[in-house]
Amino acid sequence: MQIGDWTQLGFLILIVTLLTKPLGTYLYAVLHPVKTTRVERFFYRVCGIDLAVEQGWKEYLKSVLIFSAVSLLFTSVLLALQGWLPLNPENLGAPSWDLNLNIATAFMTNTDWQSYSGESTLSYFSQMAALTVQNFASAAVGLSVAAALVRGIARTRGTTIGNFWVDLIRTTLYLFLPLSIIGATCLLAEGVPQNFRSYVTATTLEGAQQTIAQGPVASQEAIKLIGSNGGGFFNASAAHPYENPTPFSNFLQMVLILLIPLAQIFTFGRWVKNKKHAWCMLAALMVVFVSGATLCGYAEIRGNPEMEHLGLTGGNWEGKEQRIGIFGSALYACLTTATSCGSVNSMHDSFTPFGGFIPMLNMELGSAIFGGVGSGLYSVLLFVLLALFIAGLIIGRTPEYLGKKIEAYDIKMTVLSILPYVVLVHLFTAISCTSQWGLSSLNNTGPHGFSEMLYAFSSAAANNGSAFAGLSTNTVPYNLSLATAMLFGRFLIIAPVLALAGSFVQKQVHPKTFPISSFLFIAILVGVIFLVGALTFLPALTMGPILEHFVLFRGKLFP
Repeated sequence: MQIGDWTQLGFLILIVTLLTKPLGTYLYAVLHPVKTTRVERFFYRVCGIDLAVEQGWKEYLKSVLIFSAVSLLFTSVLLALQGWLPLNPENLGAPSWDLNLNIATAFMTNTDWQSYSGESTLSYFSQMAALTVQNFASAAVGLSVAAALVRGIARTRGTTIGNFWVDLIRTTLYLFLPLSIIGATCLLAEGVPQNFRSYVTATTLEGAQQTIAQGPVASQEAIKLIGSNGGGFFNASAAHPYENPTPFSNFLQMVLILLIPLAQIFTFGRWVKNKKHAWCMLAALMVVFVSGATLCGYAEIRGNPEMEHLGLTGGNWEGKEQRIGIFGSALYACLTTATSCGSVNSMHDSFTPFGGFIPMLNMELGSAIFGGVGSGLYSVLLFVLLALFIAGLIIGRTPEYLGKKIEAYDIKMTVLSILPYVVLVHLFTAISCTSQWGLSSLNNTGPHGFSEMLYAFSSAAANNGSAFAGLSTNTVPYNLSLATAMLFGRFLIIAPVLALAGSFVQKQVHPKTFPISSFLFIAILVGVIFLVGALTFLPALTMGPILEHFVLFRGKLFP
């Protein structure tokens, strides 16, 4: 790695760290309404919401499920009617029923998995009214659930954890909309289009004809990054020059992806009146992220040893854009999988085995490295509770967190929140690699082909949405299995998280015993993240990228 690579990484960490406190303070104010505006009160009146009425965890969960079900239906109907709706210059018809279900599920669950090419499948209206709207809504749902858990931890002797509808409206109006306007304006300045023009036909240097889509790209691009949604207006996502035209836009996108995942942890620290603890949590996550990004960058810069034998050096450029560079591509890949954004600016399938191993591992750590908007906060809190429980067992004392005892019910809910992801990934990967429908979609053989399937279900169940590529998933079995993984990966985790909030809100605060603002805590948290996340998937990873890495140095490739 060269000095420019270290500078890019260091400058990124510096910028997002400086923005963490002010944005986290603002987010705290958004979730602690002192007064309401006329616009906010208008939505409350129209929706019949009483600002003064709060919900217990069961009522909160019911509201989340109702809203998500309506969102799924709304998106599916719009996609089914696409051929009759406006802003469709190419007269695109409706997607097939299985692809429709996959798309609607993906965007409702904040996954944004794409088994299709956006510019050749969806109209401008569908991109805006169906997908972009869900980018706002699904992000707001995740952040609302995280806010409910934090209220449960911060409050004592209570029964309610807030009002879902109030959280949903306030985060959308005061957080996602303003940030998206700012983000879209910055992207427009870099050359990202925002229009309703018809597709353009251009003649390439070779004399061939190429059809180039236009459309409202900047608005969708901004919220997909800020809301940890992922996906892309175009099939190539952030590798497309319309979505990511310059090195500066690439850096700006990485900043936008990290803004809320870091800020929400500072918000938590202020909420529980322990900012030092929040900074320790951020430090632990940053250690894991920087370690992975450095290893991935090194693997890609080193490149394929077979190319070195031929005298071709300069790193692994396959599947990467020259305007972004090797390390810029590797850093983006690690960042988009350490969060649950899922946007990509390079072809992960063309990474070296070890370079592709890191993004896959990032997702399999259970969204504990920053994670998505909302989901990242409650995921890391689950690992904090697990770490403190293990530490309590080691020292022989009843574990507690912020003065509240961690009891058997709490650990059960914690495990139930972590376990579904592990089961979903292993189950669907095993089924697909032993089924004809699963193997027939592969474009590669051996451990690399296995990695393509493992990555797909790791991404879907983690609600990440990034694709390893090399796997043709627009088939009925894959569309349905991936949709199931996305759906269960979202709500089988949200349900026990809200149950955990309902348990903590009833507890009484006792004297604190375990230091949660120290280097010891950071070390334990990092250890538990790797212990639970990495070792759980080690057998599967061994059959995929790890095996491919070793056989690559023996001259074996898997075309």
